[in-house]
Amino acid sequence: MVTLAEVAQHAGVSASTVSHVLSGKRSISATTRQRVEQSIRELGYHPNAGARALAGKRSNIIALMIPLRTDMYVPVMMEIAIAAAATARTHGYDVLLLTGEEGPDAMILMDVELEDQRLPLLRQTDRPSVLIGLPADTDGLTCVDLDWSATGALCVEHLAALGHRDVAVIGEAPAVYERHTGFAERTLDGLRSRARETGVRVLHRPCDGGYDAMAVTLARILDERPATTGFVVQNESAVEPLLALLRQQGRAVPEDVSVVAVCPDQVAVQASVRLTSVAIPAQEMGRYAVEHLVAKLDGRGGDEVVLIVPELTVRASSGPAPAAS
Repeated sequence: MVTLAEVAQHAGVSASTVSHVLSGKRSISATTRQRVEQSIRELGYHPNAGARALAGKRSNIIALMIPLRTDMYVPVMMEIAIAAAATARTHGYDVLLLTGEEGPDAMILMDVELEDQRLPLLRQTDRPSVLIGLPADTDGLTCVDLDWSATGALCVEHLAALGHRDVAVIGEAPAVYERHTGFAERTLDGLRSRARETGVRVLHRPCDGGYDAMAVTLARILDERPATTGFVVQNESAVEPLLALLRQQGRAVPEDVSVVAVCPDQVAVQASVRLTSVAIPAQEMGRYAVEHLVAKLDGRGGDEVVLIVPELTVRASSGPAPAAS
């Protein structure tokens, strides 16, 4: 990336002179100004967002608002953020990460709850915004998300087709459901709805993740539903502990039990048993959010809901239900 200092050297002037030409706050001779502007064009220099803001021009900053929570899966959040930042740069925008409630000129909101407390204020402002997530009421909002209801349905459909009739859902931490986070609630709704249609019994148990919490959760599931042969896991930190605990109990995957995960592909393929999974399209969500926000900033976009169709990839962790003994 060309720097201001390189422009100054190319034009044969000081860096401060280039800065003054860009800001227009000091008088610069026409000859010098032309020389600097020619160097800017030849080198393809683009001032960063901070310089544009100091110049009193449009800042070209998009805020990415991610509330800090101890129970969020940081790798997915960061994958979305990186995709958003990379896409924003192609449109000449920089991304500012905000972890509070501040609001600059344009915003992308993440970790959306069904009754998100940020939405009333968002609807009152004229700042363009896009949500990565789906609240209960999407009226007047632009939202981008994975179709989580279809995701839950897809997981139980796969297990039902393999003959599984008792399925346990190992969910996110209890706090995620307590605050009615959209993705977790919608996944569960879709899963339960399709389970009723396919005659599958579903038992949902939240889990804080980690070995100890997973051990307690699994023991509870098998005590309440000893005939469980299928697991759907929507909790990345519970995946490997679950597989380890099943091995310790002598339950082979997929011969005795099948496991389907909702997780990033990297988690699925690097697990001790390659997991049948529905991937979280983090990069697509980040890219789509920025594309829609830029369209709004340019006066081209309207409010809409974009749901990404889930895809299930079959790997080594799912197979036919064992024959009843």
